[in-house]
Amino acid sequence: MTRSLRVFYIALFLVTLMVLGLWSVRSFFGFSTSNDATVLNGRWAKAVETHYDDEFPIKRLGTNLWAALDFKLFNEGRPGVVLGRDQWLYSDEEFHPIVNEELNLQGNYALVEGVRQALKEKGVKLVMAIVPAKVRLYPEHLGDVQPASIHANLYKDFHARVAADKILAPDLLGPLQQAKQNGQQVFLRTDTHWTPAGAEVAANQLAKAIAEKAPLMGQPQRFVTEAEQTVVHKGDLRLFLPLDPLFEDLMPAKEPLQKRVTRAADDQPAADDALFADNEVPVALVGTSYSANPNWNFVGALKEALHSDVVSYAEDGHGPVLPMLSYLKSDAFKNSPPQVLIWEFPERYLPVNNDIGDADPQWVAELKQAGARQQNVAALNKSETPDRAQN
Repeated sequence: MTRSLRVFYIALFLVTLMVLGLWSVRSFFGFSTSNDATVLNGRWAKAVETHYDDEFPIKRLGTNLWAALDFKLFNEGRPGVVLGRDQWLYSDEEFHPIVNEELNLQGNYALVEGVRQALKEKGVKLVMAIVPAKVRLYPEHLGDVQPASIHANLYKDFHARVAADKILAPDLLGPLQQAKQNGQQVFLRTDTHWTPAGAEVAANQLAKAIAEKAPLMGQPQRFVTEAEQTVVHKGDLRLFLPLDPLFEDLMPAKEPLQKRVTRAADDQPAADDALFADNEVPVALVGTSYSANPNWNFVGALKEALHSDVVSYAEDGHGPVLPMLSYLKSDAFKNSPPQVLIWEFPERYLPVNNDIGDADPQWVAELKQAGARQQNVAALNKSETPDRAQN
């Protein structure tokens, strides 16, 4: 290689680096960090480093290109998503076998019973809203990948166990399937979650069961739900296909989402005439993003169906167990326990080792032990009943 050619390559390399660097610097226009990120504590430098790394053009190019190859050649996405047919996406949590699944199942069953006992001590009726898996409602869009055996009867077994513990848990799968047959889309195509229509179906079924088995005391309240604008929704499962911006056209299409809002009817009594004081709660809701995310309007649908206010303690991104543990330790529960507590619990969380956050492990273990003891007593009494009948 001649000296002039070497100089040319070096100059070309430096120019390329400069162009890429300037391209990345563009991303800092409008960049900001939280107030606690300062130069002295190192958080500002870390935020800048993370931002630069995320926006570096070569990294984005490599990420997009590799994702495109996986998507087109192997019909795969990143861990977290399962690709179905017709641009349907599923959470891989509904498919994969789980480590220590049997141990986790028994522990979670015991915890649910332990929670029921803790609520009963405060005079609170527990109602379980067991959310069926998306793949259970839309199996027709699956490709070659099938759920692991643990998931086959999970929904049915969950209901059987809570029924044995005498916990009210109305079936949500049947009504959702019926709504689907009637032409309603009850789960989003590119998202883990249900649609506002699906959330409404679940809320109506829960309200019907509560009215029959655990009627609320007091004067009913009237709520009305109105449709808002239809927005283009980018499903959370699309995040596991990092194809944009270079290969956006390969992505499953975004889908329309008509938002809903629920408000108290205009003919409600004045505050002085309302039955419930400010510190009295008829219904509380604990759960996951199926409840916490306002896009689905599940809280609003419950208010309208129950004819009652509903106070939500659901949390996004923490599963069903951690929000419940947090609620049981909260001042809201200690000082203003509700008449009824709805625990929204997606079935796919049952066989996993759920996060307990900062909760005291000893206290959580005691909840499970109390639940296990009660379940053992119930099983023993059930087994003794035929013998007594024969005698």
